[in-house]
Amino acid sequence: MALLSEFEQRQVAEAIAQVEKRTDAELVTVLAARADDYAYIPLLWASLLALVVPGVIYYLMGWFSGHWLLIVQWVTFLVLCLLFRLPMLTTRLIPRTVRHWRASNLARRQFLEQNLHHTVGSTGVLIFVSEAERYVEILVDEGISRHLDDQAWEGIVRAFTEQVRQGQTLQGFVSCIEACGDLLSQHVPLTQERNELPNRLVILN
Repeated sequence: MALLSEFEQRQVAEAIAQVEKRTDAELVTVLAARADDYAYIPLLWASLLALVVPGVIYYLMGWFSGHWLLIVQWVTFLVLCLLFRLPMLTTRLIPRTVRHWRASNLARRQFLEQNLHHTVGSTGVLIFVSEAERYVEILVDEGISRHLDDQAWEGIVRAFTEQVRQGQTLQGFVSCIEACGDLLSQHVPLTQERNELPNRLVILN
């Protein structure tokens, strides 16, 4: 299932089209389901707990012989491996710094893959969201950063991040695009009509 329906994606594209009528900036939006599958995380936690938990029970209560202790460790490992692969649990097991680091790396890769660094006047703007990490970032090329520093986007990112947490991703995109448009139209106003990059929302499932 898509993260946003086709109708909702068209709403995002229309918001971008309206903004680009007022600015030379080229906006691209990317929505990722998650920044990484974190396949190693369930294995790591299951291994640690399978080693520790049966040993603690044996030490405190002496319930298991050596043979049964080994069986309990294997069963614990297999059950926890399956349990921790549930997306809701996997995300909670990952430190926030790791989640945001992975999402930030993906955002930078998308900036390059979507050719935002090849626009005329270096006016590319990426609005990136990774839902599982509840992560939002706005990346701009040097043609924009000369006029607007990173602090200019902080309030917009904070508001969008809160909307993602509340499950209001579509509203967040539209509000973010419009807020960016207000800033960009003031500092990088339209000088010539062009549309170098697609307005569609890029979905990474």
